[in-house]
Formats: sequence, C-alpha cells, structure tokens
Amino acid sequence: MATTANAATAATSATSAAAAGNVATTATDCPDPGYAPDPTPEFEFDVFAKACVSRAAMEHITGRWGVLVLGGLHDGPMRFNALRRRVEGVSEKMLSQTLQALERDGFVVRDVHSAIPPRVEYSLTDLGTATAARLLDLIRHLEGNMAQVMAAREVYDRLHGEKQ
Repeated sequence: MATTANAATAATSATSAAAAGNVATTATDCPDPGYAPDPTPEFEFDVFAKACVSRAAMEHITGRWGVLVLGGLHDGPMRFNALRRRVEGVSEKMLSQTLQALERDGFVVRDVHSAIPPRVEYSLTDLGTATAARLLDLIRHLEGNMAQVMAAREVYDRLHGEKQ
C-alpha cells in the first residue's frame, strides 16, 4: 500500500501560515523558501521578483535536471534507479536533490510501498503532470528546430572565432 502524506501536510502548513497571519499580499512580500503562503487568489506571485518563492519553484523546474526528471516521469511512475537510467548523466546525489525539491514544491510524489525489500516509486502530481506536458512541448519544439540552432551556432562561431 502506498503512503502519501504530502498533500495533507502542505494543506495543513498553508492553513497554519494563514492562521498565524503569515500571508503575503503582494509579490514584493514574497518571503524566504520556508514560507507557506495562503493559496488564495488574492496572492500575487511574481517570478521576476528576486525574493518571491515562485522564483525558487521556477529554478527547481527549469534547473539542469528538473525539466528532464519531470519529462522522464511523464509516462508514469518510476523507481529511483529506473529514473536515473532514463535521465542519462544525472548523479545519484543530484537526482535525489532534484526529486526532493520537486516533491516539496508539489510536482512529484514519493510513494513508499510496504514490501520486502521496501519499494519506492516517484510519480507526478496533477500539477506535475500539467507542468511536464508544457515542458515536453518545449522539448519537442527544441528538438524539432535543432537544425536552426546548429546553423546559428556555426554562423556565430565563424563570426566570433570561438566555440562554446
């Protein structure tokens, strides 16, 4: 049987923060990453504001491994090592950190199945599925236009005499 307490914990944290009066009212009020804002529509998030928590979530998604992990989980739940094989080049440490950040932000859920030995699977939440679908559109767009990217690189390298 899988155990998932993330949604309940997040809802409780958000409710507690609201009850304690820790509710930001504008994007400039966005506090530190440990803050749990009231999920009401009045809250204005601004990913361009340096201190806004939405920027940290954006960095978790768009960081070196976030896009690939979300894309890798889009087809269904995976165990840690299967996901590590799917996302070639990611170290065990970086995959673990990425999964923890995405789980904390509500994109990924970690399910521990009671078995011997214990089995842990990672899957996308509804938010994670919606986000992964958009990221996969971006990935397909990039892959479909790589000829243009390669041509632009050639021109740049020729003009600037350098290769990056």
